[in-house]
Amino acid sequence: MRSGGAGAVRVGTRLPPLEIEITRTLIVAGAIASRDYQDVHHDPESARRKGSPDIFMNILTTNGLVGRYVTDHFGPDTVLRKVAVRLGAPNRPGDTMVLTGTVEGTDGDTVTVGVVGSNGIGRHVTGTVTLTLPGGGPG
Repeated sequence: MRSGGAGAVRVGTRLPPLEIEITRTLIVAGAIASRDYQDVHHDPESARRKGSPDIFMNILTTNGLVGRYVTDHFGPDTVLRKVAVRLGAPNRPGDTMVLTGTVEGTDGDTVTVGVVGSNGIGRHVTGTVTLTLPGGGPG
């Protein structure tokens, strides 16, 4: 990890992309872990009856993946202060989501990163992550 906190991070820096395979197990496990028992996140037949071709990922799983993406880049000492996301195209089994990010701002040890996650049918998530880098910058 480089020293210098957020001062070592430059606005406009692009984080390397992260590809995440969207499996049925990931969708169901994320829903269970976040106590989201909506049938559209685990029951394909119920999802079809409600107009979706298959189950789809819930927002809490997406939120966790966005947080993971940022902390994977900035390191385990990163403190997430705010994760604000908006969902678009659903993540369904068999697809791949690619997360990308750009540093949008720095202030002291605080960094703001814009994040986009796209899959085969469009943008799944757009959002902003505000984080603090205690004692250093990205590794």
